[in-house]
Amino acid sequence: MNKLLFIIFGGFWLQPGFAQLPNSKPNIVFILADDLGYGDISVNGQQKFLTPNIDRLAFNGLNFTQFYSGATVCAPSRSALLTGLHTGHTYIRGNKAAFPEGEEPLAGDIITLPEILKKAGYITGAFGKWGLGPVGTEGDPNKQGIDHFFGYNSQGLAHRYYPDHLWDNQQKIELQENEGFKKTITYAPDLIQEKALSFIAKQSNRQPFFLFLPYILPHAELLVPDDSIFHTYKGRFPEKPFTGKDYGANAIDDGYSSQPYPHASFAAMVSRLDLYVGQVVAALKARGLDKNTLIIFTSDNGPHIEGGADPDFFNSNGIYSGTKRDLYEGGIHVPFIASWPGVIKQGGSTDFVGAFWDILPTSVALAKSKFSGPTDGVSLLPVLTGSGKQQKHDFLYWEFHEQDGKQALRQQNWKAVKLNVDSLPNGPVELYDLANDPGEVNNLAAKFPEKVTELNQLMDKAHRPSLLFPFKYEKKQ
Repeated sequence: MNKLLFIIFGGFWLQPGFAQLPNSKPNIVFILADDLGYGDISVNGQQKFLTPNIDRLAFNGLNFTQFYSGATVCAPSRSALLTGLHTGHTYIRGNKAAFPEGEEPLAGDIITLPEILKKAGYITGAFGKWGLGPVGTEGDPNKQGIDHFFGYNSQGLAHRYYPDHLWDNQQKIELQENEGFKKTITYAPDLIQEKALSFIAKQSNRQPFFLFLPYILPHAELLVPDDSIFHTYKGRFPEKPFTGKDYGANAIDDGYSSQPYPHASFAAMVSRLDLYVGQVVAALKARGLDKNTLIIFTSDNGPHIEGGADPDFFNSNGIYSGTKRDLYEGGIHVPFIASWPGVIKQGGSTDFVGAFWDILPTSVALAKSKFSGPTDGVSLLPVLTGSGKQQKHDFLYWEFHEQDGKQALRQQNWKAVKLNVDSLPNGPVELYDLANDPGEVNNLAAKFPEKVTELNQLMDKAHRPSLLFPFKYEKKQ
């Protein structure tokens, strides 16, 4: 898609935010967990383990109770985040492998959040899982505005916590101690965390920075070093051992290892994620950067069920139905916490309905920059600062190109869900009243046919056909 068409297809033109903020441009730290459910943090109701560092962010900041991910799986969720466009408009709308390693790349003429911030004078770093284009393609993080990337380029390789290599920009870092998936010595998330903390240690108040931390925890496989945290959870929960594809002589790069203690492992993985969050906050404070830094913590989609995971046991969805790959609330309704000392009021919560595509316009305003491209988002500065009038969405929209195709749309408290879009493009639409039925139990489509028609028409308008990610019925046209 060329830039002219990209702009024509857009939403509205962004203007800098009007909220009262410090004169200097703030640092932005965006922490993205992988497959962490809304109810997987104790501030949102988790009772089987604690997440004290994440909770502390909420106690010192603002907890969003009605926030949504970009999509229900990894790559399109990240695409929505970095392009400011929902999955009816964003370039990457599904997980699609690319040869030899990685996923379908973002196009070179797509303007991304890191590119905007880099142009505004920010140093940019990303540490974790990329999944938006192989090394050397236009989707390479270094070609999308990231100064320093370290971690997994490929989502497939990120299924393994003891991989045989990672990427440091374009340099392939061989983890020889793991011997091609034969041994489990170097735990990649810990190595990635070391690099992220090193990035923070090099920063100062002289130049703002954007730090993107797309951690892979607690994505399957369920595997964590056999350390004190893991031992803390062993024996606390009933267990059903999982048999998978183990490390060793016949190991492959894509799969999930066996785990005799899947419940204990999952709890330990979330605890390790929580530990990483605490380390990031401490590193910022040690450099005197915390007071001019906005920290956002969230998850790329709802909880997974692969590799022995058991979201029902942990009530990972909270009150919501569905998991990863669903467009019911459990698949897309995620934790979202924002903390910024002295700017965001401590200990608050908000029911503002927002989504990942709001992060780009928010960051543009924070950077005192301008962006003339399209976005489906709105700046969150008024709700973050408590100053000014917060613009609301007319609706939020998602689509999913697996499992026979799915669409969903939220308008105020109404939620429409459409399944089997590939085989039944004119099929039935489910309707839910989220105010009275957040678990999406009672389908009200028969009772409110006019609302069904209205939301179905909005879904049609929100979806723009994609050559890369078409619904099957579009291929026949």
